[in-house]
Parts: sequence; C-alpha cells; structure tokens
Amino acid sequence: MHRPIKHPAQAQAASSDLAPRLQRFCDLLGIGGASLALVDAGIPATFASTGSAASNLANLDALTIVSGKTMIIADTQATGPSAARFYVGLLLPGEAADQSYLLTLFDIRPRSASMADHIAGLAQEAVSQHLTDRQRREIEAQKRTIADYAALEEQRRTLFDRASSTARIGIWQCNLSDNSLIWTNGVYDLFEIPRNSAVTRELTLTLYTEKSRREMEAARSKAVADCTDFSVDCEIITTTGKRRWMRITGAVESRDGVAHRIFGMKQDITEEKLTADRIRYLAEFDVMTGLANRSLFQARLMRLDEGRESIGTMLLIDLDGFKQVNDTYGHALGDECLKEAAQRLVASCGGAELVARIGGDEFAVLLGADVSAAESEALAAHIVSMIGRPFVRGDHRLTLGASVGVAQYRGGSSESLFQQADIALYAAKAAGRSTSRTFAADAAGSHEDSGHPQRKTGRL
Repeated sequence: MHRPIKHPAQAQAASSDLAPRLQRFCDLLGIGGASLALVDAGIPATFASTGSAASNLANLDALTIVSGKTMIIADTQATGPSAARFYVGLLLPGEAADQSYLLTLFDIRPRSASMADHIAGLAQEAVSQHLTDRQRREIEAQKRTIADYAALEEQRRTLFDRASSTARIGIWQCNLSDNSLIWTNGVYDLFEIPRNSAVTRELTLTLYTEKSRREMEAARSKAVADCTDFSVDCEIITTTGKRRWMRITGAVESRDGVAHRIFGMKQDITEEKLTADRIRYLAEFDVMTGLANRSLFQARLMRLDEGRESIGTMLLIDLDGFKQVNDTYGHALGDECLKEAAQRLVASCGGAELVARIGGDEFAVLLGADVSAAESEALAAHIVSMIGRPFVRGDHRLTLGASVGVAQYRGGSSESLFQQADIALYAAKAAGRSTSRTFAADAAGSHEDSGHPQRKTGRL
C-alpha cells in the first residue's frame, strides 16, 4: 500500500534515493507502506479529505503537521478493510525554511506500544543515515566545486600574470590608513624586487629619481585631497641599477568624502619612452653633429615672436673653404670637418641658449638677453679663432675658416633679426672671410651693408 508523493517535482530529488531504503525497511518489518511528501508550513489542510482509508491517513498526516512533532500511534482504532491501524509520522527538515518533509509509515495491522516506538526509532535511524549520506555527498560535491573554482581561479591568475607580463603591467593598492601596499607580480618585476617579498612605500620611493618622485608625490597628493584620479610618467632605478620609465595610474576610493585607498596600474613604458625620445631627437637635432637642427632653431624664433622666448643676440656662422675640402677629399672627410666644427662651437658657446646647424655648413647661435653687445662680439671673434685652427684627420691637416655675422635683438620680428644677422655675415665674407661683423642699428651709413645688398638666402 503506497500513497503518491505530494508536490512530486520538489520532493523527487530528496526522496529518490530514500524510497528504496524505506521500501526495504518496510519489507523487513512487515509494515504495510510508507510515503514521503513535501509540505508547506502554511497549508496542512491540503491533507484533509473524505473516505475511510484516505480520510484516516490524511487526517493523521494533518495532525502530525499541526503538532510539529513525531506522532506514533500503535492502534488508531480506525475501522474498515484498508484503514491505517498503525501509524508513524515523522517531520524532516526541508531545503527551505518554510518547508519540510513528512515521512509516514503505516499498516492496516496494529502494533504494541513498545513495537511502535521501536519501529519509529528504526525509521528515524534510517532517515538519519540517509541524511548523513546525503550530507556527505553534498560535502564531496562542494569540495569538488571548490577545487574546480580554485583551479579556475589559478588558471585565470596565471593568464592574468602572463598577460600582465606581456603588457608589462602590474596592479597596485595602497591603504592610506597605514600606507601598506599590495602588489601583483608585474609591479615586483618592474622594480626588480623578489615576488611576494615585504615592501613598504618608503622603500619604493627611494627607487624613484628625485625629479620623478617630486612629480609623482604632487600628483598623488592632489588626487588624495580631491578624491580624484591621477596619471604620471616616472623614471625609476631598479634594485639592480637599471633605469626604467613607468606610467602610474591611480584612482582614489573615498568614504563620505574622505580618501581611504588608492589603487591602479603601473606599466613599464621604457621602450615607448625611448622611442618617443628618439623620434623627438630626430625631429629636433642634427644626427651628424648632435646640434639642434633647423626645425628646432625656427621653433625658438617662433617662441620669440609669440612673446614666450627672450633672445639677446643672434650669431650666424658660415664655414669658409668647406666646399674645397669636400671637392678635394670627399664627403667622408668633409663630414668629419663638420663634426669637429660643431664640437668647437659648443666648446666656445658654453652659455648659449641654442647652438644649431641650420644648413650644410651654416650654423646659428642664440644668446640670452643678459649677454652684452661687447660680449657677443668677443664671442664671435673667439669662434673665428677656434674654427681657424687646423683640423688634423689621419694624414690630412686641413684649415678652414669661419665668417660670423652678429645682430643684437632690439625688438621686432625674428625674421628681421635673422635678416640683420645675415647682412652682417655677408659683410664679414665681403671683408675677406675668416672674420666677424656686427649689424649696426644705423645700417644705412655703416660698413656692414655699404655697397652690399642683402643676400637672398631664403632661410626663413
């Protein structure tokens, strides 16, 4: 005799492995039948029905649910061919707080009170064993789930570390209450500090160059004060002495307007920085001589026109006899002469604002506003003397000269200043070369441009 399980969709999983065990238990003890039903705490009336046997069991089930405890009846005194005389009702905890399982054992034959208690105890033992087995299986399943999750996390961590290593990125965190640090492997590798070793903010700050440390601290302090983000490029010296550039990005986390944590990324941008510096160098400097090129020279003059640059004097220098060296000895030796001339210019113009190569054998020097006219003319004469010294390369002893034009800046445009220096340079060449001339303010009556029209250089 078996009754159908109520709410089968919900009770099926919980009862599927218990049902065979209950069936064997009933067969061994000669109990007529058993059932397991999932019941909701609020609807015990669903068990009430009419009919002799059905009403008998339903009412007993309802009484068990209402009482909320185990009910054992050795002899119900019920009458009828299929009425339940022996009844045991056990309430078992369900998955949800408001649900439970009702285990019913019944038979049309009565039992003695002692036998009823014994059977109920054995039934409870069987159910307990079932619950223990189920709990063990659940624990094993949870262990497998945790192991799978741990393996997945380890895989994700490995992938993240590999990706971070490839991108040269590390994650960092600083708790502002005690300045304690948390780093991923990428940050340790960036500073060349052994992974997972203890680090302090004081230690890492010593690895920044002084200029970068000041810039980083300023950006960080402002972000903390305003509870905002920041980004700054810094130069560091690793624990093994390597110079590297890194980009620090940080986000400040606050509570009630008070900063309590900073987290972000640190990325190795050394190659990016070197590439950018190389591109900038090629754009602004002459590869052969190492001097500023024409582009940077013109940029400085543009800053003068915009009022962002202060210039006192411009010197234009042209090498005398350079074409003959090229024609006679070839471009390789000519290039060596240009390099030597550039080195002598730099050595002569230690306090200059800019020394540039603006053409094949043409150079320019910009002096600050604090340099007097007399000092500018003395420097021009010194340049003529330095360039005029013999060049010795291998078996060759060469002599070049330098013509220098000097122009004092007295206002106006950079183009006018250049034209004045160019007029003075032309005058120096007209005077026999290897000498210098200065553009006079009253040029109409001066020797600089007397009888010598301005050269059409097209430099600016």
